[in-house]
Amino acid sequence: MKRFPLLIALASFAVGHTAFAQATRTWVSGVGDDANPCSRTAPGKTFAGAISKTAANGVISVLDPGGFGAVTITKSITIDGGGFEGSILGSATNGIVINAAATDVVVLRNLQIEGAGTGLVGVKILSAGAVYLENCRIKGFATGVSDTTTAVTGIQVVINDCFIHECGTAGVTLTPGSGAATAAKFAHTRIEGCGVGLVVSPGAAAYLTESTVAFNVGVGLSRTGNGLIYSFGNNKVFGNSPNGQANKKLKMD
Repeated sequence: MKRFPLLIALASFAVGHTAFAQATRTWVSGVGDDANPCSRTAPGKTFAGAISKTAANGVISVLDPGGFGAVTITKSITIDGGGFEGSILGSATNGIVINAAATDVVVLRNLQIEGAGTGLVGVKILSAGAVYLENCRIKGFATGVSDTTTAVTGIQVVINDCFIHECGTAGVTLTPGSGAATAAKFAHTRIEGCGVGLVVSPGAAAYLTESTVAFNVGVGLSRTGNGLIYSFGNNKVFGNSPNGQANKKLKMD
């Protein structure tokens, strides 16, 4: 008889442990609730709520239009807005902060990240192995995308099919710490109406293909020290003050 309370306690622990197990796939909805397990039939409300219930290398998907809140990412994960452009409002704060391990891969896809004119950084990259931005719109922050990695192993940033605009200080800044390295590739991406378009500091290299940097009130392409900007010769840089230029063009056969 004395064993029953212990057995009941163990059973309760097992149920609780199962209830809070992390899933490989989770979902959020505009009418969800973060008290839910973030399953397909019981979605969460915010990205921050879902990420705690999503296993490393998992995927958070958006079920319907909604505002899903700012989030800090500390592991390999994919956040996919699907066909709804899942929205993040980061007024007076950062939209997404990535502070993952040096081997982690983060994918941000189909997201609309809005700073409402007072946001700090749309996507702030502190640490990761690789970060992919695919079909994202970033607007209304001081800086659209900022990389300040300190990892000497380097980080890879890939920005494809994105529109970064109306960011007061800069569209994209690649400013790795001393001894760190960043390699960033831009394809089919527009940086428009910002302070400076693209800033590349020592330790960073940017590779542009079929992208547009236009109508920024400051320099379109800005590099300092041994920062490198490579153009594949099929980009459009115009209407900036001044335009700046890539330090090297690459010819493809």
